[in-house]
Amino acid sequence: MENVKLGLKENWKQFSLLVIVNAFVGGMVGLERSILPEIAAKEFGLAVKTAILSFIVVFGITKAITNYYTGALANKYGRKKLLILGWLIGIPIPFILMFAPNWNWIIFANLLLGINQGLAWSSTVVMKIDLVGEKQRGFAMGLNEFAGYLSIAVVAFLTGWIASEYGLRPYPFYIGILLVILGLTFSTFFIKDTKHHVAKELKTSNIPLLKNIFWDTTWKNKNLGSVSQAGLINNLNDGMVWGIFPILLASKNFSLEEIAIVIAIYPAVWGIGQLFTGKMADIYPKKQLLFIGMFLQAITLLLFAWSTTFYQYAILSGILGWGTAMVYPTFLASIAENTNPTDRAKSIGIFRLWRDLGYAIGAITTGIIADLYSINSAIIFIGSLTLISAFIVKVRMSK
Repeated sequence: MENVKLGLKENWKQFSLLVIVNAFVGGMVGLERSILPEIAAKEFGLAVKTAILSFIVVFGITKAITNYYTGALANKYGRKKLLILGWLIGIPIPFILMFAPNWNWIIFANLLLGINQGLAWSSTVVMKIDLVGEKQRGFAMGLNEFAGYLSIAVVAFLTGWIASEYGLRPYPFYIGILLVILGLTFSTFFIKDTKHHVAKELKTSNIPLLKNIFWDTTWKNKNLGSVSQAGLINNLNDGMVWGIFPILLASKNFSLEEIAIVIAIYPAVWGIGQLFTGKMADIYPKKQLLFIGMFLQAITLLLFAWSTTFYQYAILSGILGWGTAMVYPTFLASIAENTNPTDRAKSIGIFRLWRDLGYAIGAITTGIIADLYSINSAIIFIGSLTLISAFIVKVRMSK
């Protein structure tokens, strides 16, 4: 352990490999991003929004619970083992999406996807934080989330384009087979565990241990609690965008390719933007970045309700992506900054539990509101919640 050093420069090889692996992880979500609601409507005859969005509910709940246990078990079993397990569970997903005979099989694929994402994405997040130490956490998280969400955007566009050219199934999901093979190979043969880096940082950390990690991260600690609620609301509105926007754009007679472009712009800006906002989180107050990012998301979502043209949706999709880019690496950097290295993996797991429950809550809430009232009503409601969340950050966080 004497030879172990902390820092991005000192660990650039392992860090780069983890960035690549997280791109494969993100691509697995991109498989569904632009075309699954279309499959639900055209191949399985689902018309009720709550039924169509059920795949996001299952994904969100499963990923949230898996995040929690990944954080809790990371110190005991090691990050690498959990990463490999995540890829093993991901193997059946593209095949189920290609050949599912009914919607229940799609739901099952999303249960597996939630576990895959919870294990694999959480592991890469914690391992990168372990490697870089205290000074460059924001930049590290920016690179991590950049890789994951840019990959979501690229794969979402590709699957939408392939579907428009060759049909909804099975061809778009061939990409998933390649992602699983690459992800499992890299994780098994090239990634190294980071337990020695944790032990190294533990010797110099002066951050006190949390008295009750779950409740302190959830709400009692003003900084951690503010981040957790904002994370939940952020993914709540992302769950709405994922499920409702393809339906909304289809209802306005946009082509599948146009829908894919609008849907892809959001995670593309979200991903690329984090190359800049991650570094900003190391320089500027995290409270300020979180407030502005959540406020920007809220205003953009409210404007979506009055948009009509392709270009309006495309521009707003980009602005929404930038608002999300401001908060996403800042969330994780804030959690790391406010926790002892011993508590960190578990605290991040708890934060990600609440954050990814937002997918399920967002999908259920927007589905019910859209069915009872309208899609625009659902968008306005979620935009209003996001605005409230922004002001909770402004009032409650200390820095």
